[in-house]
Amino acid sequence: MAKRGNIHDFTGAEIREGDTVVYAARRGNGVRMTEATVARTYTEQYKGRTIPMLKVRPTGRESGFVKRTVFRLETIVAEHVAVTIPAEVPAGV
Repeated sequence: MAKRGNIHDFTGAEIREGDTVVYAARRGNGVRMTEATVARTYTEQYKGRTIPMLKVRPTGRESGFVKRTVFRLETIVAEHVAVTIPAEVPAGV
């Protein structure tokens, strides 16, 4: 059986479920920074490469002056994500 790896952001911090992350999201013709909570981490195979993916739920805190109206789960690539608030790790893990 293969060893399961961890998904990390570009700074090297491990991304876990419950972490708060910041990523760039498109809004119209621009890009804004969006804060979200990680709901699930997984990987996908694409053309022979393993790509780390995240299911995130936006928190509503983001750059720009137009408020977000939809808070559905979004799928993003973990390539340009930064962990801002790590989830609490239970004792003994």
